[in-house]
Amino acid sequence: MNLSPLHLCLLFSSALFCVGLIGALSRGNSILVLLGVELMLNAGNINLIAFWRFGPAPAEGTGVLFVLFAIAIAAAEAAVGLALVIAVHRHQRNIRLQEANHLRG
Repeated sequence: MNLSPLHLCLLFSSALFCVGLIGALSRGNSILVLLGVELMLNAGNINLIAFWRFGPAPAEGTGVLFVLFAIAIAAAEAAVGLALVIAVHRHQRNIRLQEANHLRG
């Protein structure tokens, strides 16, 4: 079986996405859930770079520009997520997601 570099990048990206998805869905700790979401976003970034690099006519820096925007959005998501985790920790003294439903009303 002869795999092209694009196929290898896509296999790596799908494996990384699956690890992030399993980590986000199976953990009760909110920081580990955020870590899983970050892994899934990085898998998407690898896909963007792979399709840009191995596409038929890669334009100068187009894929890199998309990835930079995605990294900026991921940084903003991490900042908001960590701020929410800190707020929950100050209120409940733990960061378990199962007990976060006590914040309602």
